[in-house]
Amino acid sequence: MKSPDLGKDLLGLEELSTAQIQLLLDTAEPFKEISLRAIKKVPTLRGATIVNLFFEASTRTRISFEFAEKRLSADTVNVASSGSSVAKGETLVDTARNLEAMKIDMVVVRHGSSGAARFLAQRIESNVINAGDGMHEHPTQGLLDLLTLRDHFGRLDGLRVCICGDVLHSRVARSNIWGLRKMGAEVAICGPRSLLPNAVEALGVTVFRRIEEAIEWADALNILRLQLERMQAGYIPSLREYNRVFGVTREKLERAPRDILIMHPGPMNRGVEIDSDVADGPHSVILDQVTNGVAVRMAVLYLLAGGSPALAEAAKG
Repeated sequence: MKSPDLGKDLLGLEELSTAQIQLLLDTAEPFKEISLRAIKKVPTLRGATIVNLFFEASTRTRISFEFAEKRLSADTVNVASSGSSVAKGETLVDTARNLEAMKIDMVVVRHGSSGAARFLAQRIESNVINAGDGMHEHPTQGLLDLLTLRDHFGRLDGLRVCICGDVLHSRVARSNIWGLRKMGAEVAICGPRSLLPNAVEALGVTVFRRIEEAIEWADALNILRLQLERMQAGYIPSLREYNRVFGVTREKLERAPRDILIMHPGPMNRGVEIDSDVADGPHSVILDQVTNGVAVRMAVLYLLAGGSPALAEAAKG
């Protein structure tokens, strides 16, 4: 199964062209309508078998992919590292090759090591979709964030988007930076120096040291979770201090020169990087991001299976 437009796999947004990202976003549009139907299913991928291979804990991404697969009528199998042969020492490649011997068509993989999705894609014939690899990329999250921004503003070119918080550990940040810049947006980041990558300016972003500066500049804030599970001691003084200095609060937003769109990839640490009255406020599109995630993942699966945007529009009807 191969798309002439995307190639065999979706491993990251860094390697995609502007036209390929545009294709993915445009293809996701007709799939939104399917989720609004009484019967949320089309026969587009009937007969295809897709394995969700998750070596890291996940709720939103795994369930979103599963919804996307089932709404396209694919057969799905979920494999977690706990309770599988991985827990007995089987390698990533051995697991995938054994699954491929059962004649599967696609693998959706999440792994704690950067580059794991590419490593796998080079060794099996099935399509591979990266659902997050280490601190590298999370391309479908980046795409759903782009789609959400485009829905709200009607464009991406010229938008000012600031990614706030734990950029150092965030694969979402990297996919957003690559995707937004290729689509013509201006991108900034804001967070404590200890949570920003070294030589971050090489990514082509503006760096703000204070959240107030970011709020004054931005059209939209994409607020990242503090990934406490990836941190050793010393990154921040305390959660309370982080909230005071870098947390996005209603009081700080009220001083903004314009209404700012609020995004968060989830799960949220309420009262740390974002306050509840901001997360649940009138300018939050956090739940829209979740809804768009299913449509984007349907588009990725569909295009990698060789579908065309015209056929996606026809499937909607």
